[in-house]
Parts: sequence; structure tokens; C-alpha cells
Amino acid sequence: MPEPAESPSSRQLVTPTRVVAGLCLLAPFVAMLWVSSYARMEPTLVGIPFFYWYQMLWVPISTALTTVAYKLVQREQRARKGGAAQ
Repeated sequence: MPEPAESPSSRQLVTPTRVVAGLCLLAPFVAMLWVSSYARMEPTLVGIPFFYWYQMLWVPISTALTTVAYKLVQREQRARKGGAAQ
């Protein structure tokens, strides 16, 4: 049985906006998985070793990057449907 043809609007396209959104989502993974880049004690911040405060710094950074990625994809989807962007 042949598969139904996809309509042009239902196909997933690689657009510059989606590439940027993907990079926003990839950055925290790379930063946290590359342990040798932050596996050290110095510099300390208020007595907290770099190893710990670097990881904790990525919590709000990851939140911000995830929000940016979500908003970019949401805006693109609205634009593709012909709605007004906010």
C-alpha cells in the first residue's frame, strides 16, 4: 500500500531559525559534557570552587537558551500559518 504524500506545509524544513534554536539547545549539553574544561578548583567565587559554580551558572543560562529556542520556533510556526507574530 503506498504511503500518502505529505503536503508541503506538513513537512519539517531545516530553516536558519531552527538551526539557531538547535544550537541554543545544544550549547548546555556541550558545556556540561566537556568536563575537562571546568574540572578544577580555581577560580573560586565566594569560597565555592569553580567546578561547582560553573555548573550552577549553567542552570539559568540553560533556562534562557531553552526559552529563546522555544520562542524562535513558536514565532516561525505562527509566521508559517499566516498569523501575527508577537
